[in-house]
Amino acid sequence: MDFLTLEQSVWSRLKEETRPIVLYGMGDGADKILAQFDRLGIRASGVFASDEFARGNLFHGFSVRKLSDTTAELGEDIVIVISFASQRPEVLAKMYELDAGYDVVAPDVPVVPGPLFDEAFVREHSADMQRAYELLADERSREVFLDTVRFKLSGRLKYLRNSESGKDEVFENILRPGADEHFSDLGAYNGDTIRELLHYTDGRFASVTALEPDRRSFRKLNEWASANIEGDVTLVQAGAWDRDEIRCFSDQAGRQSHVANKGRETQMRALDSVLNGRPCTYLKMDVEGAEREAIAGARQTIERDRPKLNIAAYHRSEDFFELPLLIHSLCADYALYLRHHPYVPAWDTNLYAR
Repeated sequence: MDFLTLEQSVWSRLKEETRPIVLYGMGDGADKILAQFDRLGIRASGVFASDEFARGNLFHGFSVRKLSDTTAELGEDIVIVISFASQRPEVLAKMYELDAGYDVVAPDVPVVPGPLFDEAFVREHSADMQRAYELLADERSREVFLDTVRFKLSGRLKYLRNSESGKDEVFENILRPGADEHFSDLGAYNGDTIRELLHYTDGRFASVTALEPDRRSFRKLNEWASANIEGDVTLVQAGAWDRDEIRCFSDQAGRQSHVANKGRETQMRALDSVLNGRPCTYLKMDVEGAEREAIAGARQTIERDRPKLNIAAYHRSEDFFELPLLIHSLCADYALYLRHHPYVPAWDTNLYAR
């Protein structure tokens, strides 16, 4: 398949754009997009925020205004670049409302540093993309794969909306967790995905082993678990990695926490070491770009127990095709599924296997 025929790169299109380009949103995502603008010679004409956040403060030299003030100056014929991420229904509704009235794009920039998903990236990785596409177990996964490529190239929201599905479909039709799961949660945050699993098992489980490196998130995890679940529960303040060692960690809580060249020294653990032979029937990973290392550190567990898998596949541009190939290399009889849950940009795109 010639993936380059699916869409034009948003970066190429913005370089050619003659209309005013304005950013919607501030923060880390906008920082990354403006850095790419500087690198590619793309000129922004303004920044706006939702009315309740538009206070005229400066962001990269732009006064952050309301959309109405922005269009009063620049006109209605503008290109809006969504520059932040959200899964909140009311925020997504606002984005879709803008998309209906304006030329809107949401350029895909990787969550952790790495190459952009552009034409050159697709040419370099097209063979691996084709291999991963052919491994997927159902037509819906193949649709999600192609829409992910289309979105990452074009930044068009319609491709994300077309490929959305809810968590119920995954848990009821693919993962189908039961009351006797031995659950390993890598990147447990505050216990949100433990709660998610227990929702589908009526609160029952055989054991829970959870790793979370961020000290504030781990404190919340420990407080929640102590108050809400009883049984065989092991909580470890550590990051998931391919071996047990100390690494620097950007201890910032949430999605900004990741292994880095500088930061707080943090214990990292391989799941195989943590479990030390104990069983795992359901394995979830959302480890902010360290999924490859976490999979390497869980290799013995995966090959021995063949647990159901729930793996984040969106932190790096290549995750949605490289991670299926990696799992297939460890256990070739897995049925591999790709699903995207409501989020802009293409976050919460996950690899599922059973």
